Amino acid sequence: MTTTPTIHLNDGNEIPAIGFGTFQIPSDGSTYKAVTEALKDGYRHIDTAVAYFNEAEVGQAVRDSGIPRDQIWITSKLWLQDFGYEPAKTAIDLSLKKLGVDYIDLYLIHQPYGDVPGAWRAMEEAQQAGKLKSIGVSNMTPKIWNSFVPDFTVKPAVNQVEFNPTFQQKPIRQLMAADDVKLEAWAPLGQGNQALLTDPVITKLAAKYGKDAGQVILRFENQLGVIVFPKSVHADRIKSNLDIFDFTLTPAEMTDLIGLDTGKGQHDPDAPGVEKMLAGYDVHAND
Repeated sequence: MTTTPTIHLNDGNEIPAIGFGTFQIPSDGSTYKAVTEALKDGYRHIDTAVAYFNEAEVGQAVRDSGIPRDQIWITSKLWLQDFGYEPAKTAIDLSLKKLGVDYIDLYLIHQPYGDVPGAWRAMEEAQQAGKLKSIGVSNMTPKIWNSFVPDFTVKPAVNQVEFNPTFQQKPIRQLMAADDVKLEAWAPLGQGNQALLTDPVITKLAAKYGKDAGQVILRFENQLGVIVFPKSVHADRIKSNLDIFDFTLTPAEMTDLIGLDTGKGQHDPDAPGVEKMLAGYDVHAND
């Protein structure tokens, strides 16, 4: 079993550097099975969200694992349907109930639109009450960041954004660095982007180190200080994605990989219509 290193957050907590993502894994037993496999392989960081509709299966897998609760880092996220002070308070308690835990290690503003300040205030209070250990944001661009974060009393511990070698988020990373806010990468492997996975820079390194392209990409991101949580429902892939700590990319190799950045991703939170589209997504239809 692999013991994963941790990354120090600005609130004093230590987050496992690599975790297991559960986005788009169905809540039909598939999430339970995948998380159980991940925990067996050595993952100690599980990322979910109310909008994934699988918090209950994540919580059940954690409880059934037999691993002490304080050894597993659980992240969940507040959907914008619940933004505002009072709705957020209710939603936090509901996530705790669905997960079946007394606290959540990291809780994020999932889509940063609407009454973000009210939601953040509720999250700050929940952190003070011990319901949330760390709090953070996601999908924040420089424009959105500057609209909200300067007015927060508690600065975010992380900003979870799209990140991979071709989209390295340099402008927002510069802003985050001022408050030592760590970047978490969703879609760290480019959501299966074959152009990325077959890039000659990456495949050459994979051959050199006896690794696959995904392992090289995850190691690159880890060496940048980025928190990653690749997702898979395949047991062999779940295991191999964790096996990235037995080699180290050289400074020259890191420079080559940094050179793959295009500054463009698949999701633009600033694009017209994104807020309206996301606001119509009902996460409580089955509650």
